[in-house]
Amino acid sequence: MALQVSPFPNGCVAGLHDVGWVFILPCFWFLDRLIAVCKSTTLERTQRLEQECYLQPLKVFFGSIIFFILFLATAPLALLGFLFWAPLQACRRPFYYHRKTPSSPEMETHRGFELVGKASFGFATANLCLLPDSLARFNNLGHTQHRAATIGQRIVQGVCRPHIRIFVDSPSSCGTLSPSGSILPTVTSSTYGATDRQALPTVNHHSDSDEGHVSIPKSNSYVVQVPCDDTEEPPSESPSPLLNSNQNSNLQGRTGHRRAPRALLSQGLRQQEDVPWEVSSLFPANVDILCLEEVFDKRAAQKLTQALRPMFGHILYDIGVYACQPPCRCSSFKFFNSGLFLASRFPVLEAQYHCFSNSRGEDALAAKGLLSAKVLIGQNKKQKEVVGYFNCTHLHAPEGEGEIRCEQLNMVTKWIGDFQAANRLPDEEVVFDVLCGDFNFDNCSPDDTLEQNHCLFEEYRDPCRAGPGKEKPWVIGL
Repeated sequence: MALQVSPFPNGCVAGLHDVGWVFILPCFWFLDRLIAVCKSTTLERTQRLEQECYLQPLKVFFGSIIFFILFLATAPLALLGFLFWAPLQACRRPFYYHRKTPSSPEMETHRGFELVGKASFGFATANLCLLPDSLARFNNLGHTQHRAATIGQRIVQGVCRPHIRIFVDSPSSCGTLSPSGSILPTVTSSTYGATDRQALPTVNHHSDSDEGHVSIPKSNSYVVQVPCDDTEEPPSESPSPLLNSNQNSNLQGRTGHRRAPRALLSQGLRQQEDVPWEVSSLFPANVDILCLEEVFDKRAAQKLTQALRPMFGHILYDIGVYACQPPCRCSSFKFFNSGLFLASRFPVLEAQYHCFSNSRGEDALAAKGLLSAKVLIGQNKKQKEVVGYFNCTHLHAPEGEGEIRCEQLNMVTKWIGDFQAANRLPDEEVVFDVLCGDFNFDNCSPDDTLEQNHCLFEEYRDPCRAGPGKEKPWVIGL
């Protein structure tokens, strides 16, 4: 059964909630602008070098006065709206569900299972820092609403771009050119990708760009052969094949027999088998499920939804809880939602959100937690429903507090198990079980030893990990 669109049980409650938020919004916006006018980003300071030096102090002085007066004037109205808004959070479902009705049922299900019994899936995750504009400026980012709209457009452009593979015969740049500018040949690869359960080996997830895929080529893939009169003496030994891990140059079953570009070899890099050489500046193509973090601003989430809905017909946003949590208790007040945002091409059958109960410090102001979703992929040859499980989270951020993150990983493990036990049906076939998000620790730092050795990695496989404290040779990290 499909999820309901509104997070409220009926229209009356939803209307009261909207009235309360309308009263709060002006005061919130004036406070946001009051802080933003006093806090500049590096880009804005650079642009001001070309302006008269006296303009910025005047802008800050008069802007601060105006926004402060407007903030005080609208504060009583905001207090009245808060009295409507806060109690209604106890009966609010912790997310909005946007569903776009497809032109045909085939548009939102995967036909590969019915035809050949195989399918490919793409997953992507990113942390966008879409905070209210005033808070985003403390991370040297501004114009949250504009960034949200632009990010949505870039994602759509990347996801729906055609797959063009160009073969160039040239002594200086040989191999496969994909739309992302790759100049390296692509061959059959081993498993890389989004974190997947070891118990489900039927799906291979590839993740240098947090993207997973299996074996079905896409119909909008094009190959262009570019001849070149330049010749080069072939190498004495056949080099080991190189892997281009971007899905837009998904050449399954091909073997590379050309050398890597001289520019790479001159930097001391050598060809290694099963090593993804490409770092693409374009968003991954053919993403089926997209998980975003730190989409805290409601208006930014709506702009993202508007931009992504042509490609992703099922979107969960404004995920999390507000006000006192647990309800009717003053132990923890949530000013922001979880920041999670989930966009899927496939229908969402079930979804469940849990809020972490051990948040501390500034992280306790946001309702960070875990979102678990069950999506309908289609039907297999035996007419059984094919489903997938997708989980996304955002863990505790401050450094040096690994105990809190380990407790949250324990919660994640339990909540995922409970969700799947409650929603799995005996006649279903599960083709993927993915966990992704912002874990706020890495696999190399000595301060993250506790998290690196957590039992979660016994249930889910991180494709970048060779073991606790050890990455695979091709991993690029900060």
